[in-house]
Amino acid sequence: MSIITRTTATTGTTATSHTAATTVAKFSLPRFAIRKCAVDSGRKKRFTRMLAMLGALMLAVGCSNADPLRNSDGKNKSGRTIVVGSQDYYSNEIVAEVYAQVLEAKGYKIDRQMRIGQREAYMPEVRSGSIDVFPEYTGSLLQYLDSKAKVTAPEPVYRALEKKLPRGLTVLNQAPAADQDSYVVTAKFASEHGIQTIGDLAKVKGIVLGGNSELESRPYGPKGLKSTYGVDVSFTPIEDSGGPLTVKSLREGRAQVVDLYSGNPELSTGEFVVLQDPKNLFLSSHLVPLVSSDLPVRAAKILDVVSSKLTPEDLRAMNARSVKSGESASKIAREWLKNKKII
Repeated sequence: MSIITRTTATTGTTATSHTAATTVAKFSLPRFAIRKCAVDSGRKKRFTRMLAMLGALMLAVGCSNADPLRNSDGKNKSGRTIVVGSQDYYSNEIVAEVYAQVLEAKGYKIDRQMRIGQREAYMPEVRSGSIDVFPEYTGSLLQYLDSKAKVTAPEPVYRALEKKLPRGLTVLNQAPAADQDSYVVTAKFASEHGIQTIGDLAKVKGIVLGGNSELESRPYGPKGLKSTYGVDVSFTPIEDSGGPLTVKSLREGRAQVVDLYSGNPELSTGEFVVLQDPKNLFLSSHLVPLVSSDLPVRAAKILDVVSSKLTPEDLRAMNARSVKSGESASKIAREWLKNKKII
């Protein structure tokens, strides 16, 4: 601002001097002097304009580097209400509450539309612009938009998703936390056999894999284990979609490996181990904010900070508080944000 003020003063002085010089020149100066004076004045004016533009550019750069989590006046100057929605799924609602609360804390007006349903119910609302922010999962959303997608690794899935999004929608940065299929063993079994990755299972004979009956024919089922990691397993159906029966079968040894979602609250106890999947047998499904393209830039940066701090362990712990302790999504989200020093 000081540059602009000084150049404004310089401009005024230049204009006055030029007028006086021109008046005197009519009586005593040769023509070349008048032309030189006019040229010098034009150069000064152009220089002044350049300084003003430089000042504005410096101001803009300074603003763009500002910390998005700082909010000096605590108000949303645009006055715009941001609509945050969630699936009809307790874990998704917790993450949506995290998004809503952090934006509220930074001065935005929030309208909550929680527990809407599954994608068939909420995607039309998101596409129409009725909902601005929605927690999503990269891989499963990609499959919904493109059933022929073949990629499974985190970054290729994210890039493919970006390209398949409908006009008017975008995804922000994905979180380390994911909620996807994973192979799980007991901590005791992992310790006894030195197992950390899916490939390590090849060292053990007679393994039984448990899961819903359709797992037997899925690409990541017994055939995928053999072709990708060289692991031989037999299969036993457990028809509760990774619920209590599946966990009980694992505890009691009727299955040595089961298919559980990586956000399952049972995985927060330390009793079980999620096997690493370095060859990406499973489709990556990291948490990611799906947002309207006209979401304020500052709001998007705030959500990116949240995503950067949301780990797999955090997600499991929050899910466990919901399922095992019956705590509300609002309370769980608020305490997580405070513990992470985001609000």
